[in-house]
Amino acid sequence: MTAEVPVLTIDGPSGSGKGTISRAVAQRLGWHYLDSGALYRAVAVAAGWADLDLGDAGALVRCAFDTTIAFRDDAFGEPRVIVNGHDATDELRTETAGAAASAIAAIPEVRAALKDRQRAFRTPPGLVADGRDMGTVIFPDARWKVFLTASAEERAERRYKQLKGKGVSVTMDGLLREILARDARDASRAVAPLRPAEEAVRIDTTGLGIEAVVAQVLALLPARMD
Repeated sequence: MTAEVPVLTIDGPSGSGKGTISRAVAQRLGWHYLDSGALYRAVAVAAGWADLDLGDAGALVRCAFDTTIAFRDDAFGEPRVIVNGHDATDELRTETAGAAASAIAAIPEVRAALKDRQRAFRTPPGLVADGRDMGTVIFPDARWKVFLTASAEERAERRYKQLKGKGVSVTMDGLLREILARDARDASRAVAPLRPAEEAVRIDTTGLGIEAVVAQVLALLPARMD
């Protein structure tokens, strides 16, 4: 049954818009949505709470197995992430959590520990999964695969506006450096490096609005599914 459930994977680097686009597409289709990055960020936050050393692979693997992670919508329909019984949504979205998640994601045993959790989201009527290795590792048999890109400058600007809107003090130069560094880490890691699946449709979101990108993604699926 699981293998028969349709999956659309949307991979891409940080700031490419894959989260926003994936949620919108999932809502249009009435499918489930997997934010795989939130799982790694949840483990990173739990590791921070436990004051774990990011260089201690063994401790981080145990943390990945032991951390409870749940997804819920609040009263406004916005997704919340519950980590070990606590709402950690805001903490997960910080640059610190993102950097820690990127480091943790490079550990093969951590990725293995979270693989089954991600695949468990594949339930009827279908799944839209966003991340960095959804189409290459987690759901290699997905019927549709998309790889979103955008210039590093635009991705930094998007993140800048997002964080400034929340009152977070950041600089464009600092964010650009962090994005370029994360791109390099994600693309060069030994396990599940960031790269498009061979059959993935590439969409450059630079200069495009959300609706334009959503339309391009939905156009890949049979009309009866939209």
